[in-house]
Amino acid sequence: MNDNPTAAAPRTSSGPRPGLRERQKARTRADIRAAALELFDRNGYEATTVAQIAEAANVSHTTFFRYFQSKEQVIISDNLDDERDAILQEIPAGLSHFGLVRELITRMYRIAEKDEWAANPERLRILHSEPSLRATYQFESDRVISAATDYFADYLGVAHDDFRLRVFVSAVSGVMFHLTDITRTGLASLDECLAALDLMEQGLPV
Repeated sequence: MNDNPTAAAPRTSSGPRPGLRERQKARTRADIRAAALELFDRNGYEATTVAQIAEAANVSHTTFFRYFQSKEQVIISDNLDDERDAILQEIPAGLSHFGLVRELITRMYRIAEKDEWAANPERLRILHSEPSLRATYQFESDRVISAATDYFADYLGVAHDDFRLRVFVSAVSGVMFHLTDITRTGLASLDECLAALDLMEQGLPV
């Protein structure tokens, strides 16, 4: 993971190099995020305003809202939705329940750890430790679990409201969210996440 919270711009994908306009937008987005992190660290999340972030990033109030709906979204959003959607299209058919989870976690983890913003440790610390953000983060987590259940149901050919599937997805999601909570024991590595899946598949021997 990258330890620099003020990196100039997020990485680009392995596809064609973005045009000048897209590179400028990426720099502006990165400048806003870097300014926000610095202010959150100096003044605290609650005491920091959108106006202060915009001023520190040398952008107008209007420009800030072109990029982010709120200061919450500065921290929560990571702009990796397109890459995650692409991963879902690339998953091979025929995997078991746990095989599918391993494939998804491995691919998702790798795209996140290569992205300077998604993997930024200061961002993750604020996201997990700030009380006013935890409710939003929980809402986002619930949305992810719901979407994952629908994806698993379609992949495995079972009903979307299948009770055993919902229990399976909830259990796996709970373990993964706990392991990736940086405020508890530090962010788990990919190997640790996969080892946790192994334990779950073995029936949690203790």
